[in-house]
Amino acid sequence: MQATRAAVVVNPASANGATGKRWPEIAASFKQEGLSFVHSFTESQGHATEITRRYLKEGYDLIISVGGDGTANEVTNGFFADGELVRKTAAVGFISTGTGRDLGRTIGVPTDAAEAIRHILKSPLRLVDVGKITYAASQGEQGVRYFINVAGLGLDGDTVARVNRTSKALGGFVSFLWGTVITLLLYKNKNMRIIVDGEQICDEPITIIVVGNGCYFGGGMCIAPNAVIDDGLFDIIILRNFSKLDLLINLPRVYSGSHLSHPLVTSLQGKKITVTSGDIALIDLDGEQPGRAPVEIELLPRILNLKS
Repeated sequence: MQATRAAVVVNPASANGATGKRWPEIAASFKQEGLSFVHSFTESQGHATEITRRYLKEGYDLIISVGGDGTANEVTNGFFADGELVRKTAAVGFISTGTGRDLGRTIGVPTDAAEAIRHILKSPLRLVDVGKITYAASQGEQGVRYFINVAGLGLDGDTVARVNRTSKALGGFVSFLWGTVITLLLYKNKNMRIIVDGEQICDEPITIIVVGNGCYFGGGMCIAPNAVIDDGLFDIIILRNFSKLDLLINLPRVYSGSHLSHPLVTSLQGKKITVTSGDIALIDLDGEQPGRAPVEIELLPRILNLKS
């Protein structure tokens, strides 16, 4: 598909405001590549979703997210309304200028904005899987969100909540590593009952469960090294009852993706996951923290057009 109408959704606050300062340069790169486009700046949480839906309803063929993983998640959610795609033929592209850049690592988008623009405009369409998660929102009401990269519960949810409350001026790697270490010192493993495709996998203390459509989370941790975003399966990684010392020792293995051989790590694939917990198990959803367990996560195979 050759996009005829393009719209860009920009989060000027991402990367501690650096994206807003860089926008004139990024916009110039779009124009140098011959792309005619409209754009909007986000002003609040959830605004990128509203903007994306509006552009799709107005008939735009290509929506490009410029910002962090949270912005990318909101743009992805904008493609859906009432459980259906707003515009089935439209495509999404991502220019990652935020702190973590985990989605960009997963889909192979260059870190340089000008190169990323050329990559998006010249790449073929790719139909990719999307995850749909139903969860308990902040006031206990049911929430529904979509994700293209990673969802998790446990230590990662607590870490994201902590990192998002603090400055990310030191960059993604340092911010998330520091947040992980500090959270780890305070964290207690959560009792979770995990069911995958109707089969109970465990009902015990869990450090983290990650449902990977993509490979990376936490500012560069290769948590699901074998995940592929268009294979029709989630890669599910469960870290069972790690001690604080064992997790600290093995943290470098999570960054390198060599942790799957650890005896307390369970790795499997599936399409539908339910997690219940008597504890407060927080969600990490593409670097955002929208709620907590209980959750139900369902894979929507090859549903979204990606320019990558």
